[in-house]
Amino acid sequence: MSANTDLFVPDDASLPEAQARTSHLGIGAHQDDLEFMAYHGIATCYEGADAWFAGIICTDGGGSARAGPYAATSDAEMRAIRIEEQRRAAEIGHYSYVAQLAFPSATVKDPCKRAPLVDTLEQHLLCAQPEVLYTHNPADKHATHIAVFHCVIEALRRIPPFSRPKKVYGCEVWRDLDWLCNEDKVALDVSAHPELAEKLNACFQSQIAGGKDYGRAVIGRRRANATFHDAHAVDTVKQLCFAMDLTPLIEDEPPTIKDFVEARLARFKDAVLGAL
Repeated sequence: MSANTDLFVPDDASLPEAQARTSHLGIGAHQDDLEFMAYHGIATCYEGADAWFAGIICTDGGGSARAGPYAATSDAEMRAIRIEEQRRAAEIGHYSYVAQLAFPSATVKDPCKRAPLVDTLEQHLLCAQPEVLYTHNPADKHATHIAVFHCVIEALRRIPPFSRPKKVYGCEVWRDLDWLCNEDKVALDVSAHPELAEKLNACFQSQIAGGKDYGRAVIGRRRANATFHDAHAVDTVKQLCFAMDLTPLIEDEPPTIKDFVEARLARFKDAVLGAL
């Protein structure tokens, strides 16, 4: 495990205990990605006796955009601020633990330099062995998110099949997944605990006050997903998050990532052209 890793267990359990009880794990590129894309896991485990959400943040967060009160904040200062924001979210959300690995984004995006991140993710996955895993999807438009997706899949493929999650979801952040055909789209109900969702989003003031109101945008997307998901039925849930089911990528004889994505793009193309 990297010497720069910030490990935080909100209820002061030992790290092995916190990992062993983890049932739902989110792996994100940046501080706030978990709260924006993996809220389904957070809400599922919140105040639950038998389910625990844990999070892993891969990068140090020092290169984020900033304006307003954070305009003059240095990269080092921003890294420290974002670590504390993520710790606060872990407290509010009753996470089992959160590990902030602090790899530079440039390192994660370079295929020749990301091996230490994959090694670290493999260690966490072997220790936690979650039933459900949330991460970025391969159609995201943020280069660091896509890089983390590749690292997660590589780490999952390294571990024994019986230790892998039963479900792996690639969630929407920088590009929604409304375009997916219904057979390729997982609609996750994220209506539960709306006040919790608002509090978690508000933890990341360095991003919100720094020029990006992600909190309101994420809630707006979830509400829009719920309303526009089905044109022929009344709304049955208030908020939805869309995801790709990435589980086929870690099963025996998996497709290549390129083939996996191309198949979904082809179905979308056929659906659009077929309706004309």
